[in-house]
Amino acid sequence: MATKTFLLPTLALFSLFFPLTVSIDFNYPAIFNFGDSNSDTGEFAAGLGVFLELPNGETYFKTPSGRFCDGRLIIDFFTARRPPPPPALAMASMACILHILTLVLFICICLPLSESIHFNFPVVFNFGDSNSDTGELIASGIESINPPYGQSYFHKPSGRYCDGRLIIDFLMDAMDKPFLNAYLDSVGLPSFRRGCNFAAAGSTILPATPTSVSPFSFGRQVAQFLRFKARVLELLSQTKKLKKYLPAEDNFGKALYMFDIGQNDLAGAFYSKSLDQILGSIPTILVEFETGIQKLYDQGARYFWVHNTGPLGCLPQNIARFGTDPSKLDGLGCVSSHNQAAKLFNLQLHALCKKLQGQYKDANVTYIDIFSLKSNLIADYSLYGFEQPIMACCGYGGPPLNYDSRISCGQTKILNGTLVTAKGCLDSTEHVSWDGIHYTEAANEYVSSQILTGKFSDPPFSDEMPFLLKLKFEK
Repeated sequence: MATKTFLLPTLALFSLFFPLTVSIDFNYPAIFNFGDSNSDTGEFAAGLGVFLELPNGETYFKTPSGRFCDGRLIIDFFTARRPPPPPALAMASMACILHILTLVLFICICLPLSESIHFNFPVVFNFGDSNSDTGELIASGIESINPPYGQSYFHKPSGRYCDGRLIIDFLMDAMDKPFLNAYLDSVGLPSFRRGCNFAAAGSTILPATPTSVSPFSFGRQVAQFLRFKARVLELLSQTKKLKKYLPAEDNFGKALYMFDIGQNDLAGAFYSKSLDQILGSIPTILVEFETGIQKLYDQGARYFWVHNTGPLGCLPQNIARFGTDPSKLDGLGCVSSHNQAAKLFNLQLHALCKKLQGQYKDANVTYIDIFSLKSNLIADYSLYGFEQPIMACCGYGGPPLNYDSRISCGQTKILNGTLVTAKGCLDSTEHVSWDGIHYTEAANEYVSSQILTGKFSDPPFSDEMPFLLKLKFEK
């Protein structure tokens, strides 16, 4: 008994001076949180463009804050003693403010009413897929890309599926505007004052399915824009400190709204549907597109810039999968069925643009014939300084396609018992195709230079150009 009487006080005294675990001081310079709705301070609402209504947020924020709660969450109380970061650093230090600036996209510009576009906009909003994605899918964490992506211009991967710049980059440069930041890319203090890009690689016009590469279909991108606009107006009404990061309220009706989407709806369908089924689905695809345009118009959008889809049958990816039978190829070595689908899609898209122009009397709808531009480049590649119209620059397998679906550009894998790498070519300016799916910067520059002549648009706008074109590619 004497031993037990002595042992208990001794253990108690020991525990006071020598705790069994080191206590946390809870004084950290930054906090990173991972979780679900129990600690979501706006991620779900921001990423999917979801609007939360009152009474969410009523107890503390007096307005919906992106939290599924009447006020603060447990994570908020944990960080309550930390002083709020300055507005300029908000996106990097706290999830709540991070989305304040992340959702802040960009301004739109008002042009005088005319039949042709002036192409002089202070702000641009873009919707699309990998042809114009400047980092959206990568920022979402769904995919990652490695060198040699970005090597020709950015000298590192930039979030673009290209060795350098995209068509959207060249068009922004022509308007003397900075490149568009991706909507979801909140790292690095991005500014959305001059525009924002909602385009995400792998996106379709039709709603995404569980097997889709990207969940950010056209309707979802439009929803992101609507939430972005609402958040911008709310923030501008509360403080003037964010003006340099956000578009002005009156610019949303003056902006240029650009669209380059539809390729994945067609190309992806060939893996499970017949050509007749794909052709029959085009009206349904375009009804979805028209619905998105209508929503934007209802929100004040008046200047629409629509790219049609390119020659899908000329992509090495599609030739490798569907062009093994020479009888299925056309004179350029492209898959006939894919190009047939693209042509019908473009024909109906053009008709829709005409319909919208007649329906929206106070709007401007410009249709850009990307198909003809890219087809001309592939057909007459040598006239423009290219040496390889079809074969991918970055890939594996060598001529004639240098494409293998088992290994993507920049990857290293074991194939047939051998460790191989899909490397980039020595000079990407000689190639039209970058990775078998996307075009090189050199090809994008050519296409952009031809777009800017105004000759491949309906209505044409060459007489309205406010700047002198310095065209690199001319016959």
